[in-house]
Amino acid sequence: MKKRWFIAMVVVVMIVAGLGVKFYMDEEKLNEEMMNVIYSDEAKKVFEVRLKAADADAFTEKGVIQSYEIDQKSIKKNPMGGIDVTLIINGNPALYIKYTMNNFNGELSGGASVTSGNLDKLLMD
Repeated sequence: MKKRWFIAMVVVVMIVAGLGVKFYMDEEKLNEEMMNVIYSDEAKKVFEVRLKAADADAFTEKGVIQSYEIDQKSIKKNPMGGIDVTLIINGNPALYIKYTMNNFNGELSGGASVTSGNLDKLLMD
């Protein structure tokens, strides 16, 4: 009787461990796919169009927005769909724009966005 109980427990532990590994691997695959999307040339074009919409003089001497970098730690799946990402502006973490990148009909687009208060103030001046 004890031997059956022990075997049943070993089987249950093996199943749980197997499922854990599968979920981990699926998560890693999803993370890699999201990184590939966010660091793609298509995403770069979307970011630059959106940044120029926020600051018509972006990437010029007169512009507030001189450069941006992707905050790699911010990349995650949005529960409503798409990928959340934060762009750090001019290397200053207090200046950021958060986007939800979406793929509609095979075309990548920047959805909802949130601009930091500090960047908003600079863009309004």
